[in-house]
Amino acid sequence: MRIAYSLGSALSINEVLTCSKILSKHNPDSVWIPETWGMEGLSILSTVSQIVKNSKIGSSIINIYSRTPSLIAMGAATIDTLSNGRLILGLGTSSESIIQEWHGLEFNQPVQRMREYVEIIRLIMSGNKINYDGKLFHLKNFTLLIKPTRKEIPIYLAAVNQKMVELTWDIADGVIFYLRPILELQNTIQKMQSRKKIDVSCQFITCMSEDSEKAIDRAKKTLAFYISVGKIYREFLAKNGFAKEIQEIYDEYKKSGLRTNYKLVSTNMLDSMTICGIPEECKKKLDRFVKSGVSLPIIQFNPIGEVTKSFKLLISTLSGSKN
Repeated sequence: MRIAYSLGSALSINEVLTCSKILSKHNPDSVWIPETWGMEGLSILSTVSQIVKNSKIGSSIINIYSRTPSLIAMGAATIDTLSNGRLILGLGTSSESIIQEWHGLEFNQPVQRMREYVEIIRLIMSGNKINYDGKLFHLKNFTLLIKPTRKEIPIYLAAVNQKMVELTWDIADGVIFYLRPILELQNTIQKMQSRKKIDVSCQFITCMSEDSEKAIDRAKKTLAFYISVGKIYREFLAKNGFAKEIQEIYDEYKKSGLRTNYKLVSTNMLDSMTICGIPEECKKKLDRFVKSGVSLPIIQFNPIGEVTKSFKLLISTLSGSKN
């Protein structure tokens, strides 16, 4: 089984580096680094690439608003060179609130913008001088000063709603799913893969402990957080079987924040979207998601207790024990 790990925003920079050193002994398919509102993604990704030497490294995700397509291409070419051709460029739109309120930019035409970003990045990575005249972007006589290690870098797109899913299967090498109920996930994969085969990755909130209750509570808190702050996830999950739970969780968040609303996350929600529990339970849940059609499960590490100990338990369970 291919397996990947995401060293997420719940970790400090030093904890990401420590976990990367542990991962370097196990050679997973890939290691993914997020960019939210903490660590800057490209710099930490380049650092991780020097620690984890044999696995692919992926951005999960770089948003397509706070950097120009030319700058993303420059960053991708740089990291691909530093990693000796191991980069997977994960792109996404982020969210309206993050882009408009925290970056001060207009969140407009996300699907068209993504289409043009991918086109421009691929043209730039070819190493040729490019002129581009799109609906949103117009570039003249741009050429990379450095020679890329590869003229083609795999591009994976984060997709939630159907228009972005369809665009992903039209133009990308892979998809990055997140927070999709397992039955919906299976149906979407079957439908989309029947028209064209791409690499299907899905990132799963993963909380593992020898104490099942602690793992379940940690998973509930993480899921409740994304539901509380992520409008796109609330709307998507409400349309896919969890309208009642979503409303209750969000109403409680508006009243009292994140202190107690996680208690309203149902067992059905956890089983449908997350991997949590004791090690053997987590292995069974992972297998279930793989059988749904996910070709690359990405394990989003959410520590329980001391970070290094928690991570070693996760790795030894899912990727085997190594000294």
